[in-house]
Amino acid sequence: MLYLMLILPALILSMYAQFKVKSTFRRYSNVRASSGATGRDVAVNLLNRNGIGRVHVEPIAGNLTDHYDPQSYTVRLSEAVYGNDSIAAIGVAAHEVGHAIQHGQQYGPLELRHKLVPVTNFASSASFPILLIGLLLQQANLILVGIVLFSAVVLFHLVTLPVEFNASRRAVAQLSDIGVIGNDEVPMVKKVLGAAALTYLAAALSAIANLLYYLLIFMGSADD
Repeated sequence: MLYLMLILPALILSMYAQFKVKSTFRRYSNVRASSGATGRDVAVNLLNRNGIGRVHVEPIAGNLTDHYDPQSYTVRLSEAVYGNDSIAAIGVAAHEVGHAIQHGQQYGPLELRHKLVPVTNFASSASFPILLIGLLLQQANLILVGIVLFSAVVLFHLVTLPVEFNASRRAVAQLSDIGVIGNDEVPMVKKVLGAAALTYLAAALSAIANLLYYLLIFMGSADD
């Protein structure tokens, strides 16, 4: 019951966020940008404008699979974004370029997130098995190790929030500056990016809720 009380709000938010991002993207995928620029056009334009022409732009299969790869300096845009001239497409493309700009400027939270990736990958796979073994063997020390590892996962989610919010702010500002979107289109782009931001917020809250539950388990085992 306690676990449900902690995780249920985050679960509901996560389900709502998934619904919101898909419905908002679908809605504004049907609204053509007044400039007629495609996602690829916007990405290339913004990259050149910010002096980071070494970053490539290429299509990638799937839906909402858009991302910036800092290892290969590549902005990858999904099929619905790359060649599409919708409000949703140019908003998402500009957001991913926002990450490339962050990378070029060595934006602190992004640099920290990059350093956390290998730690988080290990912690996310190892924390729960260690917690489970600690519970089965009633070993508080093992439970504590699992909690410390899972804390790295929570930290990663928390660091991700300013990275994503900042990329979205950069996207809106850049699109406005180069005249790709008009004043009446700014709120639409913000809705697309705001819906996407909800998914990151939901993931962070879910991780925090799980961490709190694990801490309560540890305190209970320590009392025993």
